[in-house]
Amino acid sequence: MNSISLEIAELLNKKLKQYKVLDFIKEDPITVPHLFTNLYDIEIAGFLTALISWGNRKSIIQSGIRLMKLLNHQPYYFVMNYSKTDDKILRQFYYRTFQPSDSIFYIRSLNHYYKKYDSLEEVFKKRSILDGIAELRTSLLQVRHVKRNEKHLPDVKKESAAKRINMFLRWMVRKDNIDFGLWKSISPSDLLIPLDVHTVRTSYSLGLLKSNKAHLQNVIHLTSLLKTLDEKDPVKYDFALFGIGRYEKKNKTIEIF
Repeated sequence: MNSISLEIAELLNKKLKQYKVLDFIKEDPITVPHLFTNLYDIEIAGFLTALISWGNRKSIIQSGIRLMKLLNHQPYYFVMNYSKTDDKILRQFYYRTFQPSDSIFYIRSLNHYYKKYDSLEEVFKKRSILDGIAELRTSLLQVRHVKRNEKHLPDVKKESAAKRINMFLRWMVRKDNIDFGLWKSISPSDLLIPLDVHTVRTSYSLGLLKSNKAHLQNVIHLTSLLKTLDEKDPVKYDFALFGIGRYEKKNKTIEIF
């Protein structure tokens, strides 16, 4: 499929208006970075929350807020002033497969990174989104670590859909009542759709994807289709596709009208 039918386009635009409302924030992991107003606090809170964003959204939000509390509600200050004595605090945090050793590693890694760069945005400048995601992984893994720490950073060279990082990029790049629009060097038109279980299920049900697998080729294909609806901001349809999959998943088929 190289284009989206008129009826599917009308459905997606309808669902975009339905699910892209202010209350979306309260039930989404983005509520955690919305606790902050400082750019660097938002960026770090957003990144750490994105890393643990799988499973039940309520649990993700609760865990993200708990992590921010451990960071004294000053994530940037905590990262920049990290020392090994803080490991005792960080060992208190875990979420599913994100274990205490991961908590310690990522704070250490961010401390190392921010001493070199002003923002996570830096690795994306003058690079494609995919190259930027790959470079982010490389940059953050420069700190000594164990193999298990790597699993939380997507490897697009191995066809990862990079859902959590693409979601984080949506938060940082798009600008509206939900997303922050803090990063100016990346155009919303360059973003890739965050392909999670809900989004891929909906896209497959609508015939936009030939499989219901969340892998990189499906991410690229679906994003290219969404660009036919809005070339400048294709990823805004994440709200529609996710909303249908999340709130209408009980339906065996999706009714277009």
